Amino acid sequence: MSIAKTQELLGFDEALERYDPVMGLEVHVELGTNTKMFCSCPTEFGAAPNTQVCPTCLGLPGSLPVVNGAAVEGAIRIGLALHCEIAQWCRFARKNYFYPDMPKNFQTSQYDEPISYNGYLDVEVDGRSFRIGIERAHMEEDTGKSTHVGGATGRIHGADYSLVDYNRAGIPLIEIVTKPIEVPGHLAPAVARAYVTELRELIRALGVSEARMERGQMRCDVNLSLRPKGETKFGTRSETKNVNSLRSVERATRYEIQRHAAVLASGGRIVQETRHFHENEGTTTSGRVKEEAEDYRYFPEPDLVPVAPSREWVEQLRGTLPQSPTVHRRRLAAEWGISEFDMQTVVNAGALEQIVATIDAGAPSDQARKWWTGELARVANERGVDVGELPITPAQVARVVGLIQGGELTDKLARQVVEGVLAGEGDPDAVVAARGLKVVSDDSALLAAIDAAIAANAAVAEKIRAGNHAAVGVIIGAVMKSTRGQADAARVRELVLGRLS
Repeated sequence: MSIAKTQELLGFDEALERYDPVMGLEVHVELGTNTKMFCSCPTEFGAAPNTQVCPTCLGLPGSLPVVNGAAVEGAIRIGLALHCEIAQWCRFARKNYFYPDMPKNFQTSQYDEPISYNGYLDVEVDGRSFRIGIERAHMEEDTGKSTHVGGATGRIHGADYSLVDYNRAGIPLIEIVTKPIEVPGHLAPAVARAYVTELRELIRALGVSEARMERGQMRCDVNLSLRPKGETKFGTRSETKNVNSLRSVERATRYEIQRHAAVLASGGRIVQETRHFHENEGTTTSGRVKEEAEDYRYFPEPDLVPVAPSREWVEQLRGTLPQSPTVHRRRLAAEWGISEFDMQTVVNAGALEQIVATIDAGAPSDQARKWWTGELARVANERGVDVGELPITPAQVARVVGLIQGGELTDKLARQVVEGVLAGEGDPDAVVAARGLKVVSDDSALLAAIDAAIAANAAVAEKIRAGNHAAVGVIIGAVMKSTRGQADAARVRELVLGRLS
């Protein structure tokens, strides 16, 4: 039985007729520093398991942490970009809980004294602007990574055994926590996605992280509760952990609205708990009962001195901030000659970064937009992934566009080339060669195909000779079929009319 069948859901529209959703989003961003937060271990992605560890990040007795200055700088720049206040003095704390991926049995984090707080980020959805309040953005360290082997779900339940890789333990993290988000219910899933999208663009613009969600460099926890219409008291929340794609943030939010509504409508009670989101099913399942802050037994980290960034340094860092994503998009829209609506289509497709890179690789802006928001967005939707996760690069898309502009491919043939690249058959040129997809540009070969089509459709040819040029489509279709779509239809039309004039 699928996971989806074990959950009772209320229809989305019916849920919103009875309840108002309240969201809170917690986004964890791995900083792209060369070394970890409190030791000098490297942070290279994809290294062999447990090769980037030392006594400090393994929590061995006698080891002492030292704060990574580059991580503090990155944290301040993120806080400034989110219009936060920067603390004049803050310190780290020990957050005590045990999991196999926490080698110290506690996480070094910040509790009641974050480095930045009280900010905001504006997002746009359906032509409306929403200001998302930022409660805090604090520094901490990442955990290790557990892999549960065996079983059907990849979770610990049902697994034969588990493996732990501590390479990630100690990598600098910034946790960005929103204030409660109250927006029109039908827009809540889209606003959640728009916020994480905007935040990812901002993080990348700052250059502090690649924020690649498929690598776990940026992860979102979706907190959601419902309250009956007309009430002001917040309901009990659930926290869907480590959602790792923009599409999944939207889907998880929508699903939890429907699940909460079904529980409440049946007279049930929402359990405050963490939940796991299942990409394939589009559902969530229970994880563990959610702790309150006091359950973690926070206390100040005795081995680290407080962080006290000078006002001069903070203002110096403020001067390094890039254009905001909103200003950047407006500049690009002006350069490309498109409307705000067209730019919103690009943003909704999650393809802005890919389009910019494709243009940088030599493609005209209109063609880059056409492929990423059209064919590639369609494929991404069918596969249930974000467009940036497709196995095709901006340079490869630019090459496909170049082949079209050079007359070597038609749009129809180009779609087959893209299909081949996505299937792992190689770069565009290799796919063209392997599949024999080049346009037939030799007029003599085209004329031979045209003559054969005219002979097979003599009555149609007479209509064309009599001036009925609308009938030429029949001849063109026959030629395209005989050349397996590798003829340029415009050139075929020109030759047909010349032949029959």
